[in-house]
Amino acid sequence: MKKIIGALVLFNISNTGNAQSIPDSNKKWGYHFQFTAIVQGHPSFKAKYSGDNSLSNTAETNALSVTSTLYFGRQLWKNASIYSNAEIAGGEGISSGKGIAGFTNGETYRIGNPAPALYLARFYFQQYFPLKNSKYEKVDGEANQLEGDIPSSRITITAGKFSVEDFFDNNKYSHDPRTQFMNWALMSNGAWDYPANTRGYTSGVVVELIKPLWAIRLSGVVEPSMANGMRMDYNISKAHGLTVEVEKDWKGNKPGAIRVLAFSNSSQAPNYSTTLQDVKNGDSTSVAVYTGEKEWKKYGGIKYGFGINAEQEITKDAGAFFRASWNDGKTATWAFTEIDRSVSAGLNIKGNRWNRGEDHVGIAEVINGISTEHRNFLNAGLYGFIIGDGKLNYGAEAITEIYYQAKIAKTLFASFDYQFVKNPAYNKDRGQVHVFAVRAHVEL
Repeated sequence: MKKIIGALVLFNISNTGNAQSIPDSNKKWGYHFQFTAIVQGHPSFKAKYSGDNSLSNTAETNALSVTSTLYFGRQLWKNASIYSNAEIAGGEGISSGKGIAGFTNGETYRIGNPAPALYLARFYFQQYFPLKNSKYEKVDGEANQLEGDIPSSRITITAGKFSVEDFFDNNKYSHDPRTQFMNWALMSNGAWDYPANTRGYTSGVVVELIKPLWAIRLSGVVEPSMANGMRMDYNISKAHGLTVEVEKDWKGNKPGAIRVLAFSNSSQAPNYSTTLQDVKNGDSTSVAVYTGEKEWKKYGGIKYGFGINAEQEITKDAGAFFRASWNDGKTATWAFTEIDRSVSAGLNIKGNRWNRGEDHVGIAEVINGISTEHRNFLNAGLYGFIIGDGKLNYGAEAITEIYYQAKIAKTLFASFDYQFVKNPAYNKDRGQVHVFAVRAHVEL
């Protein structure tokens, strides 16, 4: 990673001499705010049995989650800025965020205490290095982006605390659970166990080489010290997450993009097959590591995989997206969710046809799966930190999501969301589940 970053910086130094002078229209300060509340529930459903991590088969009607974020940005000098986000999150998802691998509310986290908590979500420095003959393009001010002119050809270095999803696996139609699809497996590639603490944040460095129609991104960040943990592991020689993404865009009458992502995570994650054999031999020492109840203090867990992500405008009022992802599925899920294979596709339609041009309708389907080693682990009555029914009659987890978002006022949006979940937690003996939600979102 150090060699790659160094090469990109040297490339920048040799190519910045003829960059245009930056215009004077850049804003020095940026302030934004968001508030999102989601109420979610489901009726009762049939289940032959339940385990410690099962979705409750009795009706749930008032699972409330709330997040509120204050975004602050400040320009430091030419092409450099600093960003800070204070955030409050509280509440919980249905069944406390357990029982479905592709969980139904992207605004909830797997925390024991649902009381609202204030924390620093992001704090990072960002520097643009314009490349030779680069032009400048005007960008609007938004969350973590100052209004002004930025070089269209540049190297960008970001260092600090952030979410790796801020930079990787973006998609115009399926990325933000506050305004688009709520399902975890639709806001990013489901099989990407992206490094993060319980709330979705990490620390490290992202380097991007950005041109008008393509980009390359590299990152090195820290991993949590335990599965689904809040505390991060700064033994970076043994615990780290490496991600690379290549993006190709196309413009014209029907713009679109395709992104290919690869990752390798090193952590204390134990191996499914090894643990299962140890349990059969009477040694259950590592079992609590999977559920996030203790640290392992044994390094060497490697999880690697890839993802592909595409978006395509179909008409001025409609666009489509597609994702597919895979990981090797041999070691414990460490940070995101228990998905080892995932395929999703969907549509987003604007409301122009019914004179509601700022309303949106979305429909998507996602199919999730797990490796053979992961299946055997769950079928033996063992648990991860998201799923586990005590045994397993395996079937792919299939989820259909439909939402309608309406603009109520200048800064207020309301959504109705429905998700149909077949084989929750990959178990044919439980479900089918109908999940309903109402979402309110304010952004300033």
